[in-house]
Amino acid sequence: MSENAKKVGAILDKYSHAGRDALIPILQEIQEALGFLSKDAIAQTGKRLGLPASKIYGVATFYNQFRFQPKGRHHITICRGTACHVKGSDKVLDSACSTLKLQPGQTSRDRMFSLETVACMGACGLAPVITINEEFNAKVNPRKIVRLAQDCKEHSTEEKK
Repeated sequence: MSENAKKVGAILDKYSHAGRDALIPILQEIQEALGFLSKDAIAQTGKRLGLPASKIYGVATFYNQFRFQPKGRHHITICRGTACHVKGSDKVLDSACSTLKLQPGQTSRDRMFSLETVACMGACGLAPVITINEEFNAKVNPRKIVRLAQDCKEHSTEEKK
């Protein structure tokens, strides 16, 4: 049994008498433990709760808090709230997608970057806003996101030396 399967099993053991009403808290705990919801974790949860994996995926994909891939070393979150949208977050997102060659919800093969969007970060006065590993960057434009991504790559290269 893999280490991740053991972690998921321990979480599911805490909910031994739970039904489908505990699905969201279970998924939250699994994601906290693993960093994302793996196919194996979903299958294991489905077996334990007597739910098909498709039902679990249906619930998990409804909420944007759940990830199906691990975060990259540089996790970029782009705000899509009203203030950020008005100030050009759509162009920032397009630039991020083309620079990183990722779509929201994806992680690069080398696990250097992951990208996601959120409905609002609550920093409307700084719009458009992004975070990189939970560090805020204000008034981001398409050129700035390219520079920030390059800085991350350079920083990671320096760490390897």
